[in-house]
Amino acid sequence: MNLQELNAYAVAGKLDELNLISLEGGIYLMEARMHGAAYPLNDAHGHMMHLRSVEHARDVLRSFPKLNFNLVHHLVHDEMCGMGGIDEILKVPIEQRSTSQR
Repeated sequence: MNLQELNAYAVAGKLDELNLISLEGGIYLMEARMHGAAYPLNDAHGHMMHLRSVEHARDVLRSFPKLNFNLVHHLVHDEMCGMGGIDEILKVPIEQRSTSQR
């Protein structure tokens, strides 16, 4: 899904939520969720769009209607402690616009 498609679905009210996924190395990926399925946000070349930060994601979404927007972290502490097989995520609702944009 590209930005234009994402905006069209957002305007139509068809998105259940939008997740900003935090990965190691300061990389963020965005996915739209509709009807239980995840759709990654792609750039103009069809590759997954890499975002630099929460603020970068907010800039990308500046003209979008208000959405359920979450920051998602995969918890790896159990794997690091030798307790593999536990797949937990931390999902935190965040504001789509920073306090300076309100």
